[in-house]
Amino acid sequence: MEGMVLQPGRPRCLIVDDSPCFLDTARRLLEQQGIPVVGTVSNSADAMRTAAELQPDIILVDVELGAESGFDLARRLDESFAAAVILISTHAEQDLADLIAGSPAVGFVSKTELSSDAVRNLLRADRDRVAPVSEPRER
Repeated sequence: MEGMVLQPGRPRCLIVDDSPCFLDTARRLLEQQGIPVVGTVSNSADAMRTAAELQPDIILVDVELGAESGFDLARRLDESFAAAVILISTHAEQDLADLIAGSPAVGFVSKTELSSDAVRNLLRADRDRVAPVSEPRER
């Protein structure tokens, strides 16, 4: 959804991944780096329920959620909530480029590259793309 309003400096995050180990590691990493993680869930149904309940600013979604598709979930989340959806995976971005481009996600972060800086950079790039700063006109 366009028009998302992020809390300056401290966007609240929900992580959706079917690996309990990754959920724990990602939560600790992001929180240490200044992004509060308001919840972690492992499937689409819990993601939809928790997003409605907690209204996060950012939702990190693994592209493979066991038998479920993270790409399908990203579409459902984007249609239902004003959160920025960021896709994550152990797969290389170039291997998923067409699927990522066709999704409503603001971007992709490899699980090995996950950091608050990577998340903030995607949010900044999306914000700049949606509301470009107009150049001053020369007189």
